[in-house]
Amino acid sequence: MEHTVTLPQLGEDAGDEATVSFFHFEEGDEVKEGDALVEMVTDKAAFDVPSPVSGVLKKILADEDQVVPVGGPLAVIETKE
Repeated sequence: MEHTVTLPQLGEDAGDEATVSFFHFEEGDEVKEGDALVEMVTDKAAFDVPSPVSGVLKKILADEDQVVPVGGPLAVIETKE
């Protein structure tokens, strides 16, 4: 089963988009639920988006320095379920 990881809702002061800083994993890597998947940056802060599921990072959908809106796709994780 595939799960698309999206940019979560940001804090009230953070705006409605963030920029991809870097991914902590590469395509094909195994990730566990809660692992820091990708670092994102806003005007106010840098933060990690955790993996919502355990599985294999199948596809990275957002490039470094790409601006992603809230709800925008970041990656696809393939789970065993």
